[in-house]
Amino acid sequence: MKITGSTESYCAFKLFWPAYDHIEFMYMLMLNRQNQVLGYHQISKGGMTGTIIDIRVVFQVALKACATSIIVAHNHPSGNLEVSSADRKITQNLKEAGLILEIPLLDHLILSSEGFYSMADEGIL
Repeated sequence: MKITGSTESYCAFKLFWPAYDHIEFMYMLMLNRQNQVLGYHQISKGGMTGTIIDIRVVFQVALKACATSIIVAHNHPSGNLEVSSADRKITQNLKEAGLILEIPLLDHLILSSEGFYSMADEGIL
């Protein structure tokens, strides 16, 4: 599967996303130079209101997969697609770490049963 935008990313995540609407998860897609999906990985599984993301783990997995870029997504069990300050902070930290390691963060999606929000499309990334 080749990713050319946020809609393709959303469709890719929905292929394997767990059915737990009451628990927050974060997953990542790992891509090659042609933006083809190399694989996916569950970064974290949290509770009803949040999950912990360790940036070192994200890039450890990306490096092992020989990824040249990544896309991350997490869900909001509440269904609210608004970006929180914590969402902005982790996105900025992932972006900065990716630049140093030359594995850029291409997008960060927030998912809900109603749809998705793309931080890249909205200019946050």
